[in-house]
Amino acid sequence: MTMPAIPYLESGDRLTRAEFERRYEAMPHGTKAELIEGVVYVASPVRFATHGEPHSRIITLLGIYAAATPGVRAGDNATVRLDWANELQPDGLLRIECGASMIDADGYVQGPPEFVAKIAGSSAAQDMHDKLRVYRRSGVQEYLVWLVFEQRIVWFALDAGDYRLIPADPDAITRSRVFPGLWLDLPALVRDDMARALAALQQGIAAAEHAAFVNRLRSVE
Repeated sequence: MTMPAIPYLESGDRLTRAEFERRYEAMPHGTKAELIEGVVYVASPVRFATHGEPHSRIITLLGIYAAATPGVRAGDNATVRLDWANELQPDGLLRIECGASMIDADGYVQGPPEFVAKIAGSSAAQDMHDKLRVYRRSGVQEYLVWLVFEQRIVWFALDAGDYRLIPADPDAITRSRVFPGLWLDLPALVRDDMARALAALQQGIAAAEHAAFVNRLRSVE
């Protein structure tokens, strides 16, 4: 049996970020892996109902918001370099171009994006513990986790160094603390009522607070 010149990544490997990236680049196309606290996690095949479909709903909303908000960019499965022991690949992200992260010379996100979203099926324990701690420590301001098997979505905001749940308002819409106008009807998302979810987002984009946010971003370009 011929061994590969560069060893494949395997879950449980303990590597530096440099070695993780060297091996990742040699993996077959389509492989998804993350480095969390120096430990490698190679993703399993993705199922439609428990990942692919909810992923598409979140990405649709983030893409619409970014399109309506100059100075904000959305990403889908983009590699994020947080530190020398953590390189993650969130399902979705929003970043402010003049914010805490940058696009480095390799084309990756360097530093914490302001908002990260994760679809958590079989990875729920990891997403709600190890990744949560990494994102919190790194300064990701908001972290949304869709707990597919529990049929609920939790949305955290960073407050005094800790993550606290953002409560829904009386109209059942949850509003971002960092991205004015990012209004998400989380129950509608869970039950696949995209028409209602899109209507809530459009209301947020039409709100005065969103217009003020866009003006602030333009003033620092």
